[in-house]
Amino acid sequence: MAGEIDTGTTELLASLDDGILTLTMNRPAARNAMTGPMTAALGEQLASAELDAAVKCIVLTGAGQAFCGGGDVKAMAASGDGTVGDNTIDGAIHRQRVNQQATSGKLFTMPKPTIASLPGAAAGGGLALALACDLRIMASTAFLTTAFARVGFSGDYGGTYFLTQLVGSAKARELYFLSERVGAQEALRLGLTNWVCETDELADTTREIASRLAAGPTVAYRYMKENLNRAMTGELNDCLDLEATHHVHCGQTEDHREATKAFVAKREPVFHGR
Repeated sequence: MAGEIDTGTTELLASLDDGILTLTMNRPAARNAMTGPMTAALGEQLASAELDAAVKCIVLTGAGQAFCGGGDVKAMAASGDGTVGDNTIDGAIHRQRVNQQATSGKLFTMPKPTIASLPGAAAGGGLALALACDLRIMASTAFLTTAFARVGFSGDYGGTYFLTQLVGSAKARELYFLSERVGAQEALRLGLTNWVCETDELADTTREIASRLAAGPTVAYRYMKENLNRAMTGELNDCLDLEATHHVHCGQTEDHREATKAFVAKREPVFHGR
């Protein structure tokens, strides 16, 4: 697939260009609040991208002046509870689990680099989606907030896990309990974002970083990501064993051989993912 991709809904836009799959949550009037069609389409696109060799890097962003405001609170208010269309609590729990695994879960475990590009606010489940990505780029006017306490929710889409891993348990509890806004510079200080840039530079900065990743050694990236994810929860010996296996496997790739030749020749390597 290449160029614009039909996602089956206008609430999620998708395009593939030079190995970069850009997924844009597209409800700007509602700060790109998540809906059933949007999350279903996002899950489908991520599942497809995982197996598509043409996709080297995934960028998740939002249309307009927000990244994602989280769940659609107006729809929740109309339903009277958190089920939004499900007839039973068990059905709602199962649907929530499936949606979370297919979206934030897939962004985190995807064997390809994922980037969240934040033109504006990331709140609630939207914050969790951003934190599930490997890297984050924020416009200087963007901010983060857990937001759940303000609407009487405990949190979803893995946000408690990702936030605790990034800032530690005490700070994560503070941010969840109090739902304070975290500006871009504070997010950078806390390690919640990798880069902050001016709003009009966000698209170009995101493109520059995504292009570097798309041109990189995809086999090595896959193993790096598995190593890094395992390091978050695994024992040291498990990580050492996994690193040894992956390191030796990478040594057998064409990309490794090309990189060593390029190093000797003092040129940039050209990777092919083999």
